[in-house]
This record gives sequence, C-alpha cells and structure tokens, in this order.
Amino acid sequence: MNRRRLPLRHGLWLLVLLNCQALANWQDSLPGAQVIGSGDFRKYGFDVYSARLWSTSRPLAGDQPFALELIYQRSISCEDLVNASVREIKRLSGTSVSAEQLASWQTQMQQSFVDVQAGTRLTGVYLPGQGARFFLGQQLLREVKDLQFAQAFFAIWLDPRTSNPELRQQLLGMAP
Repeated sequence: MNRRRLPLRHGLWLLVLLNCQALANWQDSLPGAQVIGSGDFRKYGFDVYSARLWSTSRPLAGDQPFALELIYQRSISCEDLVNASVREIKRLSGTSVSAEQLASWQTQMQQSFVDVQAGTRLTGVYLPGQGARFFLGQQLLREVKDLQFAQAFFAIWLDPRTSNPELRQQLLGMAP
C-alpha cells in the first residue's frame, strides 16, 4: 500500500468511528437514565409488546428527556404501526391538528419505523424543545425535529386520555 494513503485511510476510519459514536445508541441522549416503569400491551388477549419508560427524573417531568422502549412480541408491519399511531394521535388531538399536519406526521413515521417481529426493540427518545429520535435496537433510524409531533406521538402512551390508562400508570411508576 502507498505510504501516503495510509494516514488518509486511518483518518477516514477515525472520522467514521467518531461519527458513528456520536449517536451510537439512545442512551447517549439520556446519560444516567433509569427505568421509571414498565408494562405489557395486549390486544384481544394477544401480547403485542412490553414497554419501558426511561428517564433521569422520577417522577417524569415534562421538561426532561425520556425514552419509551417497546419490545415487540409479534410481527407487525410498518404500515400497521403507522396507521395505529395516526389513529391515536387523531383521537387525542381532535381538531387541534390539521389534516395536512397529520399527513406530514404520517410521512415522518413511515420514514422512522420498520416492520417488526417478535424480539424487535424500537425506542423513541423525546427531547424537549427539539423533537424525537427513533432507534431500532441501538441504531438511530431517524431524528424528527418537530416538537409538536414528538408531543403528540408520546401522548399515545402518556396522555391521561390514552386508550390504555393501566399501561400509562405502569410506565409512570404509579401502578400499585
């Protein structure tokens, strides 16, 4: 190998490694985060996913970042995940979100989610004042810099009007 190219090649590898490490996993966004609560989501008697809510503050404070980790128990298409999320956001938001905005958010979710199988781990990280990051395992899938979207998305689980108040209580560590 040409000796002049060797330092350049090492330098490029170093840049690649540093760039990959910048957001190597979702925990980098929440140093010192601990599980606040966890629970299981079932529909029609079938296990769908196990969920864990991570944060650096307990109880969860609205101005603090957090991560919602979902570990799927069955196969679900990206399309079905997006459609279920859109339905819940629409139900919770009512007329406060326009059809155009909801369509834009649907596109964001289509680009942020993947088909899942049993054992797939998806984690969404809420970043106050910024938006959300979505991870498959430890790999960053997408960052969405839209705070209103992030708030509406995580409300699916954390809003008091959620369709699953028992899971909300478990995630927030309020379940008996």
